[in-house]
Amino acid sequence: MDLPAFWFCVIALLWLGYLFLEGFDFGVGMLLPILGRGEAERRVLINTIGPVWDGNEVWLIVAGGSMFAAFPGWYASLFSTAYLPLTVLLIVLIGRGVAFEYRGKVDTARWRKSWDAVIVLASWAAPLMVGLMLSATVFGLPLNANGDRVGSPLVILTWPNVLGAVSVLAFSLLHGAAFLALKTEGEVRARAQRFALTLGVPLLAPLAALLLVAQLREGASWTWIPLLTSLAAGLAALGRQARSRDGQAFTLQGIALAGAVVTLFGALWPNVLPSTLDPEWSLSVAETASSPYTLAVVSWVAAFGTPAVLVYQGWTYWVFRKRIGTKHIPPVHVP
Repeated sequence: MDLPAFWFCVIALLWLGYLFLEGFDFGVGMLLPILGRGEAERRVLINTIGPVWDGNEVWLIVAGGSMFAAFPGWYASLFSTAYLPLTVLLIVLIGRGVAFEYRGKVDTARWRKSWDAVIVLASWAAPLMVGLMLSATVFGLPLNANGDRVGSPLVILTWPNVLGAVSVLAFSLLHGAAFLALKTEGEVRARAQRFALTLGVPLLAPLAALLLVAQLREGASWTWIPLLTSLAAGLAALGRQARSRDGQAFTLQGIALAGAVVTLFGALWPNVLPSTLDPEWSLSVAETASSPYTLAVVSWVAAFGTPAVLVYQGWTYWVFRKRIGTKHIPPVHVP
C-alpha cells in the first residue's frame, strides 16, 4: 500500500472515530427533552457527556486537518463547494459548546431552559450537516474540469445527499439512546432502552437505504461484506438491548457504523470526490494527494501524536466509566 492509499484509509478511520464518538454525543443532546423529565434528569444526561464532548470533537479537527495535509485538492474542492453546510456546522458546534459551559452559570430555570434549547437545536442540526457533506463526498458534486462547483450552493441538496444527512441523524439518535442505557441508571436508563427498542428499526432504515444506494451505484463486489455486516450488527444490537446487555448493544452499534464507513469509502475509492457532470472530472486519490515528502512527514507526525491522543482519551473514558443517576445530582434551586 502506497502513502496516498494509506492516508485515504486513515481519513476514513478518522471519520469513523468522529461519527462513533460524536454520534452518541449528538444523540444525547437530541434526547435531552425526550428522556430528561425534570432538571435532575436533564443534568444526568448532560453529565454523561460532560467530561468527553469536547474531546470527541478533536476527531473532526484531525479529520479535516488530515485531508488538508494529505489531500489538499480534496480538502479545497469539498469544503469550498460545501461551505454552506460547513458554516452551519461550525456555528452550531460553537453554540453547543458555549451552551454546555454557560448552562449552569445562573441558577434560574429560564436561563437553563434557554441554553438547553441551544443544545437540542445544535445537536439536531450538526449530524444533518455532517451527513450532508460525507454523502456529497461519496455521491459526488457538480464539479467542472478545474474541480470547481457548477451551480448554486444548494446543488448539494440532492436526494442521495439528503438521505445521507437523515441517516447520520437517525443513527446518532439511536446511538445516543444506547449510550444513555449504558451510562445511566434507574428510570432514565429504562426510558433510553425503551426508546432504542421502539424506534430502533425505523432509525436504522435510512442507513440501510443509504448503503444499498451506494453499493448499487458505485460499490465493488467486496463491499457487500461490510454492508451486510453493518446491517446484521445493527439488528443484533437491538437484540442485545432487549436483554439489557447495554455494553454489547453499544459495541455492536460501533461495528455497524464501522461496516457502513467501510462500505461508503470502499464505494468512493479510487476517487475522493466524484463529479456528477463528467466522470473524467472526478478528483482521484492519486491526483489530489500531496507530494511523497509531505505524506512521509505527516506520517511521522501522526505516528507520534496519535498514540498520545488515544491514551489521553481512553484514560478520560476510563475515569468516567461509572453509571450516573439522579442520586448523584445535588438539589438545584429552581426560582
